[in-house]
Amino acid sequence: MVLAMGSGGGSGDEQEASNTRKGKKSYHRHTSHQIEQLETFFKECPHPDDNQRRQMSRELGLEAKQIKFWFQNKRTQTKAQNERADNTVLRAENERIQCEVVAIREALKNVICPACGGPPFGEEERQRSLQKLQLENSQLKEEHEKVSNLLAKYIGKPISQIESLMAAPRSSWDFSSGTSLNQRLGSPALDLDLGSTNSASAYQSKGIPDMEKALMLETAATAKEELIRLLRIIEPLWIKSPADGRYVLHRESYEKMFPRANHLKNATARTESSKDSGMVMMSGVHLVEMIIDSDKWVDLFPTIVTKAKTIQVLETGMLGNRSGSLQLMYEQMHILSPLVPPREFYFLRHCQQIELGMWVIVDVSYECPKENASPSSSWRLPSGCMIQEMPNGCSKVTWVEHVEVDDKTQTHRLYRDVICSNTAYGAERWVATLRRMCERFAFSMGETTPSRELGGVFTLPEGKRSIVKLSHRMVKNFCGILSMSGKLDFPQLSEVNNSGVRVSVRSSTEPGQPYGMIVSAATSLWLPLPPQNVFNFFRDERTRVQWDVLSSGNPAHEVAHISNGAHLGNCISIIRPSIPTENMLIIQETCIDALGSLVVYAPIDMPAINIALSGEDPSDIPILPSGFVISGDGRPETESSSASTSRNTGRSGGSLLTVAFQILVSGPLSPKQMNMESVATVNTLISSTVQRIKVALNCSGLD
Repeated sequence: MVLAMGSGGGSGDEQEASNTRKGKKSYHRHTSHQIEQLETFFKECPHPDDNQRRQMSRELGLEAKQIKFWFQNKRTQTKAQNERADNTVLRAENERIQCEVVAIREALKNVICPACGGPPFGEEERQRSLQKLQLENSQLKEEHEKVSNLLAKYIGKPISQIESLMAAPRSSWDFSSGTSLNQRLGSPALDLDLGSTNSASAYQSKGIPDMEKALMLETAATAKEELIRLLRIIEPLWIKSPADGRYVLHRESYEKMFPRANHLKNATARTESSKDSGMVMMSGVHLVEMIIDSDKWVDLFPTIVTKAKTIQVLETGMLGNRSGSLQLMYEQMHILSPLVPPREFYFLRHCQQIELGMWVIVDVSYECPKENASPSSSWRLPSGCMIQEMPNGCSKVTWVEHVEVDDKTQTHRLYRDVICSNTAYGAERWVATLRRMCERFAFSMGETTPSRELGGVFTLPEGKRSIVKLSHRMVKNFCGILSMSGKLDFPQLSEVNNSGVRVSVRSSTEPGQPYGMIVSAATSLWLPLPPQNVFNFFRDERTRVQWDVLSSGNPAHEVAHISNGAHLGNCISIIRPSIPTENMLIIQETCIDALGSLVVYAPIDMPAINIALSGEDPSDIPILPSGFVISGDGRPETESSSASTSRNTGRSGGSLLTVAFQILVSGPLSPKQMNMESVATVNTLISSTVQRIKVALNCSGLD
């Protein structure tokens, strides 16, 4: 019995020791090869995502948690090393500055006059300095009087009130106090709380002085009054063009009613003015909210506005209808061809409800301080729209565009007729795009979709909306790359037309795009065919094999279809290429309005498309679109209609086609690592595609 107890005690000690060993953490020392691979990847990407960690786990034979913890420790170690290095540099700099301060103090003892704190000088020099100061003081008083009189004229307040306003300048554009300019000028009925402004601003560090804000308010109010008259008065301000029936501004009548000097002084500068109206499928309140929000503004006009941001909100407007809102904004506009430079505007956007169910939104350019900026080649005179609520959730929109531009010398001759005829940026294009996009939003919000369109692919309404959202992001991405920022011209590479190929290289690290170096290439050409014929050719799945060089001669089949509007050409398609080895589909959106059309597509793998079909948020699905932009060439329609039957008589009318591709040429590399081989690959793709298109459309004889 004693032996049995002793034996039992020994067994307990061994078990306790075993438990102690089990309680300790086991450590795994990485091999030199593993550390080398991890170090290499860390230099390129210190923050790998889940997919990258899983890939490294498979390659290095480590668990995903080990990869995660190694990168966390490495980032902490690197940060500590950088901080120590920075501290060493700062400590040395501090010691150097202290030595300089001591040396300067010793030097100043020998040159500063102990009595007045300045260098001693004689009576004659003192008198000259006094006269100089008196002259400068007199000039400053004259300038002060001129500015005060100017402000009194514009603001309609006595100079004494303006001088009291000037007596309390602010060092920054600080709106934290919530005190509006209307309070300072004695207009409590118009007071709006500015304490809620939270927009990102390039001027946040400098701020808006009260006087500057007063000028902005007056500029916006004057522009609003001018726009209302432009919107409501037809004759004598507007006359119909005998060429196309569009409204154009009668310059002599306008200048008599609104006299002003031209902002652009170059001899090549010109004025563009246009007016148009139409019904759209969106309520007035919703439309106002989308126009005021810079992000929704880009969503509303993705084929015109490629960039937009709110720099500063000066007045938030009334809750519910945004009446009285005023903000400083930036936008970049583009016609979607690499041969046309984008237009940039810094402008004030002011919204005012002038009647029940009727709003006026005015845009007017404002000179903003820009560092290292070249002189602007575009200036927006009072422009904008009037929105009137109509029954059944619709609105009537009347649009006016009025700008001074100087871009003719920078624009390729293929697009000069389109630009100079007000087709590119005119009011008609804004209204047509707005009508199409409002119709798209209305169709996408529908809870039910005809089963004949879905083809059994969609099982949930959320899946349809997710695909629509993904396709919209695809179109925005495609339109955004066509301005070809930082483009490289390679006219000698392409022999398919005389415009050459524009190439742009960027390193993509943003979510929603593949990681790595992306080469974008685009070219534009003229075709002697009506734009509708060219659009029908590209959207027909049966003719895809004639132009898609990646199809390898195999036909494609549409497996799902979502309508985006009443026109059959406005739709989203999911296409399956006839390549059995590829686990890939193609998402494609085609859209058309009175002034142009788009065909945008992108390959997408099956797991990603399944995520969207399940109704999940598709924002992180990587997508790299390519496609085509089709428009008229700006010549009369009668000439365009006869162009297809008389191709040997010269370029009397037809279509302008832009072909653009994006290709991921490598992993995460910098643009400096791009070589001519990558450029040549993309150029070959564009050249062969253009040649296929010309042959298919019987236009191969064109240069």
